[in-house]
Amino acid sequence: MQTIADRVRQLIAASGMTQGAFAEHVGIETTKLSKSLNGTRKFSSLDLALLAESRGVTVDWLLTGAETHVAMAARASGGSSAERAVKTALEYTTMRSDLADLGYEQRWNLPEGVRLRGKWIDQGNALAEEASAAIRAAGRSVRSDLASVIEDVFGVDVAVRELGDGFDGMAVATHSSRLILVSASTIAARQRFTMAHELGHLLASDDQQIHKDRDIYSQESKRGESEVRANVFAAAVLMPETELREWLSGRQLDLNMFCQLATEFAVSPSALSYRLENLRIIDVGTRERLRVLSGKEAARRVGRSEVFAQAAADAMTLKAPRSLVRDTFAAFEDGRATLRPYAQLLGVDPKMLRAKFAEVDEGQA
Repeated sequence: MQTIADRVRQLIAASGMTQGAFAEHVGIETTKLSKSLNGTRKFSSLDLALLAESRGVTVDWLLTGAETHVAMAARASGGSSAERAVKTALEYTTMRSDLADLGYEQRWNLPEGVRLRGKWIDQGNALAEEASAAIRAAGRSVRSDLASVIEDVFGVDVAVRELGDGFDGMAVATHSSRLILVSASTIAARQRFTMAHELGHLLASDDQQIHKDRDIYSQESKRGESEVRANVFAAAVLMPETELREWLSGRQLDLNMFCQLATEFAVSPSALSYRLENLRIIDVGTRERLRVLSGKEAARRVGRSEVFAQAAADAMTLKAPRSLVRDTFAAFEDGRATLRPYAQLLGVDPKMLRAKFAEVDEGQA
């Protein structure tokens, strides 16, 4: 069986460098690398982090020789519309795997024990009841920043990145990571629906490890059984029946009220019209008249254009997973990882960031 040293020797051979040059390139003292390869010294957690970062492998691969499903998917996605999304997911899950091996495990808290019985629609509603109960118990509301609600309540990493045209998002579940990745978008309601949709996939364990959604509003999405469940889940979580009926209690659902609901719940008029029809609050004819409204028009009709504009700006803002940022910095502070992963998440040069930290330290001395 291969050892860590054997796999490091593979990396040295693949690099085309001498052992000394490889050690200098990676950032490990030559004598320490030599002793580790000879078995007289163990590779430290920092050694493993340096090797993984510099050679594009995971700490888990160095330790076990196993390649993750996400890594295989990334290799297979070359040239496809999903390539950027899958490779971005690989970046995050690799960081998560490395952090877990260093002792910084992701603490997700997904509801368990929901039995997926009956029709797909029933399953989606059952999952939504469980998720909504957890959100209420935490004193949170999905009408606020949905990404932070998912991160805080369920411990799932949520990232917003440029994923390319026609790709809405994906859900990833590995042995060390739970991740929701969505595309930056000028349509905030679509992005929110995608986040909730991907949470539904995670709760249902769809595709087990990686589930890709090119277009959650496509006809294929509406036909696929797991997609129907995820769409029902998202609609029920974002537009809870009890809250909708409370809003409508004693009021007439006219066009103005409909636009107010769409803006208040931060959903598209199309999604809201289908939700109201499924709850038998409106009929099919009314749904067809209302669903053609745009979110922009709905906000304008009720004097909330500024809210709509700010939501669009927020949805275009790139976001790294908050707990991943926290854990990578903790690993750096504890001397168990380099500054590179933290800088990568922030999108800055590691050398520049290190210099900034040094300036702050000097100023406080």
